[in-house]
Amino acid sequence: MTDDMSAIFREELRDLLESLERGLLDLKSRPTDTGLINQVFRDLHTVKGSGAMFGFTALAAFIHEFETVFDRVRAGVIPAGQEIVRLALAAKDEIPGLVDGDPDPDGRREAILGALRDIMAGQPVAEAGAEDLAGPPLARLRFRLTGAALAMGARPDILLEELRGLGAAHIVADVSAVPGLDRLDVDTCAIGWSMDLPAGVTFAQLEDVFLFVDADWQHDPVKAPTGADAPAPQDPTPAPPVAAMAPPPVETAPSVAAPPARDSRADAAGATIRVPAERLDGLMDSVGELVILEARLTELARESRDPALIATAEQITRLAAGLRDTTMTMRMVPMRSLVGRFRRLVLDLSDKLGKPVEFSVIGEDTELDKTVIEKLADPLVHILRNAIDHGMETAAERAASGKGGTGLIELSAAHAGAEVLIRVRDDGRGMDPARIRAKAMAQGLIAADTVLTDAQIFTLVFEPGFSTADRVTELSGRGVGMDVVRRTIESLRGSLEIESRLGEGTSVTLRLPLTLAIIEGLLIEVAGERYTLPMASVQEIVELPPEKTQPKRTGDFLDIRGRFVPFLRLRALFDCAGQPGPAQNVVIVMSGEHRVGLVVDRIVGTNQTVIKQMSKLHASVRAVSGATILGDGSVALILDVAHLVGMGRAQTEPQAAAREVAA
Repeated sequence: MTDDMSAIFREELRDLLESLERGLLDLKSRPTDTGLINQVFRDLHTVKGSGAMFGFTALAAFIHEFETVFDRVRAGVIPAGQEIVRLALAAKDEIPGLVDGDPDPDGRREAILGALRDIMAGQPVAEAGAEDLAGPPLARLRFRLTGAALAMGARPDILLEELRGLGAAHIVADVSAVPGLDRLDVDTCAIGWSMDLPAGVTFAQLEDVFLFVDADWQHDPVKAPTGADAPAPQDPTPAPPVAAMAPPPVETAPSVAAPPARDSRADAAGATIRVPAERLDGLMDSVGELVILEARLTELARESRDPALIATAEQITRLAAGLRDTTMTMRMVPMRSLVGRFRRLVLDLSDKLGKPVEFSVIGEDTELDKTVIEKLADPLVHILRNAIDHGMETAAERAASGKGGTGLIELSAAHAGAEVLIRVRDDGRGMDPARIRAKAMAQGLIAADTVLTDAQIFTLVFEPGFSTADRVTELSGRGVGMDVVRRTIESLRGSLEIESRLGEGTSVTLRLPLTLAIIEGLLIEVAGERYTLPMASVQEIVELPPEKTQPKRTGDFLDIRGRFVPFLRLRALFDCAGQPGPAQNVVIVMSGEHRVGLVVDRIVGTNQTVIKQMSKLHASVRAVSGATILGDGSVALILDVAHLVGMGRAQTEPQAAAREVAA
C-alpha cells in the first residue's frame, strides 16, 4: 500500500470513527432507536471492509467480532444495553492503535472481545439464531468476483469468513474457469463459489457482505422438503443477480424508473473533494499577498489618474474580493467536528465522578475558521471539566436543593456579526464570590481592601495557579486549566465572560472572530499615524462635541440617543505629542454587549485588511492585535477592540463597585 493510499484510508477512518462514536453516544440515551443501531452497524461494517481492503487484517478481525454483536442487536436478539455501548466505545478507542500496529501488552483488546463474547454467550441459544442456522437450507448462493477485484484489494477469504458467520455450509469452489498458468492474470479471480444458506439469512445481510467488492452473485431458492408439514413450493426461478444491488421488485403501478443507486452515490462522491490543510494555508497566504498587491495597484492607479489603469484596478479589486471570500469559505469548519470528543468527555467524567449529566448541543452547524477550531478544543475541554468537577452537584445534593437528579450542561454556538459566541452553561451550584475572593486573598492575588464587582471576582479564576479546590486530584486543583483557557482565547483575539448565580449555575461565554486571515477594516489616523479597526466592530461614527475636547476628571462620556457611552482619547492612550485639529471624530465600537467611543483625528476610509501577526517582542502591547500592509507599502497597526472596550468599561466599573460594596 502506498503512502497516498494509507493517507486516504486514515482520513476516511477518522470520519468513520467520529460517526461511530456519535452514534454510540446517542444510542446510550436512545437504546431502542433502530436507525441508530443500523447506523452503528454500517459504520462498523465500513471500517472492517475498508480495513480488509487496505490490508489491515488485524483490524478487520477485531471489528468482525465487534460487528457480530451489533448484528444481533440489529436483529433484536440482544438489547443495546449500557454495557454494550461502554464496551463498544472502548473498542472504538483501540482502532487507531490497530491501524498504527501498536502492541497490546495489557491485553485490553482481548478483554473487550472476551466481554462481548460473554454477552453473546449469556443469551439463550434459540435467541441467538441457532435454530435458524440448523434448519433446512433456504437457498443456494453462487458468487464470483468480477473485473480486477484482486488488484482493488478484494479478499475472497474475508468474504468466505463472513458468509460462514451467516451459517453458510457445503462451500464448493468452482474452478472451471481457471486458465492455464501461461494465461493467468494475477489481478483477477477466476474461481467462483457456491454454498447453502440457512433460513435466517436476509437479502440485506448479503448486500452488506458484498458491499465493498465488485461481484456477481445469485440467491437461488431451493425446493423445500416434501411432506404434510412441508411449506408450499418456492418459485424455482432464480432471483436477479445481486450485482444490481437492489431488492426484489414489488408489483406496483407503472412508474418512471428511479436512477441506479450507484449513479447517485457517484454523484454524491463527486460533490466533495478532500484537500490537505497545508494546501489551504498556502492558498490563503497567496490570496493575502494578492490583496496587498491589489491595494498597491489601486494606489498607483489613483496617483496616475490613467483611466485604463483605474478600470483595470477596479476589475482586479472585484476579482480579488471574490477569491478572498471563496478561500475564506473553504477554510470554514462546523463546530460539529469538535462536539464528538466533548460528548465522550462529559460521558466519561459523569460516570467517573458519579454525577448524572445530560449534555446538550445547540448550533453545531455554526462555522469558524479552521485555525480557530483547532485551537478551541483545549479551552473547551477545560471549561467542560470544570463545569462537571466544580460546578455540578451529585444526585443527592441536587435532590436536597430541589433540583432534578440529572444535571444539564449546554454547549451553544451562534454567529453575532463578525464574531462567534460559544457558551458553556450548566445548572449546577454556581460560583460563590465570597469564597473566590477569600481564596484570591489567601494566594496574594488581591489585597484585602480591593474593591471588586462580582464580574471582576469571577475573572480571578483565570489567574495562573488559582484554584478553589481543597485538594489536588486527577482532574483539578493545580490552577492550570483556566489560565490555559484565557491565554488561548486571547491569542485568538477573543474575549471571555463569566456569569454565575449561586445555586443556579454558571455560564462561560467565548467571543471569537470568524477568521484570523483577512477582514474588512476601517482606516483611521491619530497624530499622523494610521491604524485599522475591524469594520465588524464599528457601529457608527459621530463628531466630538466642542465641550468634550478637554478631558474631565470624572471621566469622558457621550450621550448617544439617551445612553451614556464612555470614550477613550487615542492620542492620550498612545502618548502622542502635539495638539489635535479642531474637528475630531468618535468611532463607536462594540464588543459583546458593551460599547465605547474612540476619539480619532481623521477617518481615512475602508480597506481589505490582511492580518499579520505581531512578533513575540510585542506580546505585551495589549491594545494592538496585529498589523497590516497598506497600499503605499507602509504598516498600520490593527487595534484590539475587545481590549479597548474593556478599558472604557473600567471608567465606570469603579463607581459601580463602590455602589455594590456600599449596598
